[in-house]
Amino acid sequence: MAAAFCNLNPGSGLKKLNEYLLDQSYITRQVSVLSFTLKTLAKLPIYSVALVPLTVGSAAAYFQTGICSARRYFVLLASSALIITWLNLSNDVYDFDTGADKNKKESVVNLVGSRTGTLVAAYSFLALGFMGLTWASVEAGNMRSIILLACAIICGYIYQCPPFRLSYQGLGEPLCFAAFGPFASTAFYLMQGSTSEMNYLPLSDTILSASVLVGFTTALILFCSHFHQVEGDRAVGKMSPLVRLGTRGGSRVVKVAVIALYLFLFAFGLIKALPFTCILLCALTLPMGKMVVRYVEDNHKDKQKIFMAKYYCVRLHALFGAALAAGLVVSRMVTKGYVPRLII
Repeated sequence: MAAAFCNLNPGSGLKKLNEYLLDQSYITRQVSVLSFTLKTLAKLPIYSVALVPLTVGSAAAYFQTGICSARRYFVLLASSALIITWLNLSNDVYDFDTGADKNKKESVVNLVGSRTGTLVAAYSFLALGFMGLTWASVEAGNMRSIILLACAIICGYIYQCPPFRLSYQGLGEPLCFAAFGPFASTAFYLMQGSTSEMNYLPLSDTILSASVLVGFTTALILFCSHFHQVEGDRAVGKMSPLVRLGTRGGSRVVKVAVIALYLFLFAFGLIKALPFTCILLCALTLPMGKMVVRYVEDNHKDKQKIFMAKYYCVRLHALFGAALAAGLVVSRMVTKGYVPRLII
């Protein structure tokens, strides 16, 4: 046995130990990358832009008709989350192609190291999400809703995908407003207010007004997400509004946008497009609106701190949307005499 031990090659043992440690290090790194990637995909703030249009649209349908399908709501929520995942993953892929995400550590392409894999996953999510939306539309018997949702998806495609890439022309915010506001919110209203027996739900001034407000807060999130990317966007020719205006000008736009949001709210209340409960509950979110304005004004020059501006906007978006939906539901339950004006 002593002879056997003497014949062992020390160099071979050290080599195997080194290989083992390298393998363990590689596995640890891969687990860390996978964990961070999953956390990036699972961030709830990202999906508030799916939750709010659906919740407001469903509340408007309940306000109009007194009906709302819980099963359809959750199918639509899951499908919308899949569509948002496609939107974010494909955006990472195409920004990777142009170099806009070169130094973006949270880019999924940079994390997983595979452009093709990320793109295939993105369009798989899109296909699954659209299947769910189509099923809900067929069950509701309302084809207008799937047309509106298709328009919302087209807005997302031409926003970021070649050969259009309209976000590089500074048109991202108008497309975002249309996709999540008038298109998506109205589509969810039509789906949730329709049944196989009553499949033609007219549009009202209530849903149109609510969809404008939802689109407004969603576009504000996108606008504020570019504050920390101005230099990188300019370098690759992405002429976002903040590249054109600068961060100081952008901070003024945020202030005007938040003031305009509440002016629109009160105007819709005055013309009775929205019930008083919506005005009251949404007015309670004013401190959050002021917080967004103050944070952007104080930190627009600090690239590290201004990164959080979009999350302040997400809070405003979520709170404002929840208040708007709650106001519609409460108004239906308390003031049954209120009848919204029909438009189409």
